[in-house]
Amino acid sequence: MAANGGLFRSDLLGLFGFFAVLILSSSFCLGIRSVPDGADLAGLLRFNEAPEYRNGVGCPTLGPSSCDPSLVHIAMTLDSEYLRGSVAAVHSVLKHASCPENVYFHFIAAEFDPASPRVLNRLVRSTFPSLRFSVHIFREDKVINLISSSIRQALENPLNYARNYLGDLLDPCVERVIYLDSDLVVVDDIQKLWSTKLTGSRVIGAPEYCHANFTKYFTPGFWSDPVMSRVFASRRPCYFNTGVMVMDLVRWREGNYRKRIAMWMEIQRQRRIYDLGSLPPFLLVFAGNVESIDHRWNQHGLGGDNVRGSCRSLHPGPVSLLHWSGKGKPWARLDAKTPCPLDHLWEPYDLHHESSMSSKTNDLSSASVAGLSSYL
Repeated sequence: MAANGGLFRSDLLGLFGFFAVLILSSSFCLGIRSVPDGADLAGLLRFNEAPEYRNGVGCPTLGPSSCDPSLVHIAMTLDSEYLRGSVAAVHSVLKHASCPENVYFHFIAAEFDPASPRVLNRLVRSTFPSLRFSVHIFREDKVINLISSSIRQALENPLNYARNYLGDLLDPCVERVIYLDSDLVVVDDIQKLWSTKLTGSRVIGAPEYCHANFTKYFTPGFWSDPVMSRVFASRRPCYFNTGVMVMDLVRWREGNYRKRIAMWMEIQRQRRIYDLGSLPPFLLVFAGNVESIDHRWNQHGLGGDNVRGSCRSLHPGPVSLLHWSGKGKPWARLDAKTPCPLDHLWEPYDLHHESSMSSKTNDLSSASVAGLSSYL
């Protein structure tokens, strides 16, 4: 399936109308069939099988190896709580990729998740039969003693820290990876993000937000300490969101960045220097030395803040990735019949079986369209 181009704010309403046509068309409905129940899948969400997306013209032919240099590697966490978001994210990547058969997903699953990694593996295979992927088991005891309390309990989930261990979890032949959170959808060709060049000695690339108040990510005690605050003395640090990153795993492994991040987590356990989960250690290690990627690749904050989860509008500019970071998640708000206008842009990628076509049709009311138009 050929890639769709990036989206400008003025184009998003047109995209919304296009999705409405897809949802209401009989051909779209017939293209998806329900994955049957299995004994091991009891109690989990059921998903419809995704359409099969094929490579466009000019895509390189790949062998069976996961080490093929032409593969685009994507890492995501996979757990029972955010499973619905992960499935929608994968669906969105495949739908807009110019070479969807050349995308390889590395799913990181917690060892003691209520759904075992084996069950999650079967569910992914049932939903995406032709997907190239592997499930890597993350042992939570590696990080559990390093985690400190956060402003929101969900931020204390050990799986949030799995990105720190990608250099260890993924095969050594995987030299580069895109890390994606589970609460986002990609609306552009992922190959464009994969092509990001990490210049100099930079280890990661991400959209930076230098207008943000960087001091708020650390406590007054951190900034008043002349030794700790000196970590930024030779840098011009900017905030970046760790939910979308391009990572050079060769440099990551050589520089032992997992241990550098763990060092700051140890300090946090002894002396509280931040309040916001897994993000601040990344800022301490990388802020000011990040390859800046266009903001279109992380239109973040659509889940509102970490307390109220209120509705947010888009940042100015084009859009290639929509990210519901924050407390509010689109699937939860849609199920509660209290969606934010932009949540309807996530909905067409949702393969949740119980999200029936009729309920989606009802959501595409004139009131919903009118509400969405005020954000674009």
